Amino acid sequence: MNVSIIAVGTELLFGQTLNTNATYLSNKMNLMGFNVLYHFVVGDNEDRLKAVIGRAMKDTDILIFTGGLGPTQDDLTKETVAQVFGVPLDRDEKCLEEIKEFFQSRGRQMAENNYKQADLPRGSVAFHNSVGTAPGFGLEVDGKVAICLPGPPREMKWMFENRAVDFLQKFSHRNMYYKVIRTIGIGESDLETALLPLIDTQDDPTIATYAKEGECTLRVASQRDSIHEAVEAVDQMCSRIENIIGEYIYSTEDKPLNQVVVEKLINRGLTLSSAESCTGGLFASEVTDIPGASAVFGRGLVTYSPEEKVKLLGVSKETLEKYSVVSRETAVEMARGVRTGAGSHISVSVTGVAGPGPSDGFPAGTAYIGYSFQNKEGAVEIRTGRDDRKWNRNYFVLRMFKVINEILDGKMDEKTDRGENE
Repeated sequence: MNVSIIAVGTELLFGQTLNTNATYLSNKMNLMGFNVLYHFVVGDNEDRLKAVIGRAMKDTDILIFTGGLGPTQDDLTKETVAQVFGVPLDRDEKCLEEIKEFFQSRGRQMAENNYKQADLPRGSVAFHNSVGTAPGFGLEVDGKVAICLPGPPREMKWMFENRAVDFLQKFSHRNMYYKVIRTIGIGESDLETALLPLIDTQDDPTIATYAKEGECTLRVASQRDSIHEAVEAVDQMCSRIENIIGEYIYSTEDKPLNQVVVEKLINRGLTLSSAESCTGGLFASEVTDIPGASAVFGRGLVTYSPEEKVKLLGVSKETLEKYSVVSRETAVEMARGVRTGAGSHISVSVTGVAGPGPSDGFPAGTAYIGYSFQNKEGAVEIRTGRDDRKWNRNYFVLRMFKVINEILDGKMDEKTDRGENE
């Protein structure tokens, strides 16, 4: 069955609130075997909401609403849904008692307008709310289904998982399974070109490519009568994809690169240290975002000035004068210095120009990532061609993780003592 997701709330249109509910619901509905065709966002206006419902009902069978179930006058989702579906509202006494208990348990006085939250469309199935005041509901009339959920993400997720899923099961006749493959080092257009023999003949499983900041992902999905059939179909397609672009794949479990790297270090009992200049500690922050990082990461230095590179990392003044701060040579000495001081198995460094303008004759987006491990060391040159400071800094960090991942996978040997461009 086809699905529309309708988020109600003027604050969404003003950009005051991010519509994370739609992302969550799309994922869950697809996994249940439904086809999500549309996302709508509409303000707290009855006429516009009616128009959106009418449009959604032309192509979709299930309409999932979030928001507009509160006690105020502009909370009008269920009233509008009831009108469009041609049913009156009736007071649900059990819901009313639950709302009263919610306020009493918190020592708060229930306002008169909270009573309206217990009014539900006739014939609907009440979704009792154990984490808030607004009950939701499921309603089926003449083959069309409305699911109404609260707007706050915490309440919405709880109600969907504990109430709506059971209601929706009778409408789901297929099972979906998917895997997300993450790649780095190949652009989206090149990725699609490499996989065209599979994409051009795809039916089920389907392959979709998505460009992200500095990397690309693939979503391989199958919808079958049984979950076993779907899993088998996806696994077979993933094997074919790995045979074509395996050198660029770093995760088949939708794990970000920082998590992949830290988990590999933990599993192998290896330690890491870092020295950052233009990224100002972003790399160390992303390492320590991963639980368990303390077992492998003991030192991360930010040496922003040339003087600190000399004092803390042992970078020679001669190197800085001869090659400049932004150079392969400086990056290598930074990596060597932090590894020696920390006594780590692997170290990585970065020095460059984040932007927005050039510096010391180097254009924005230029960086050198140094590395040191075993008796090997070297540097990778990065030239993004961008003057976006934030984008460049994040991209440099991503490439630092790529360097470490290649070291861990034994792919950096050929780069030892040579400057490699990316």
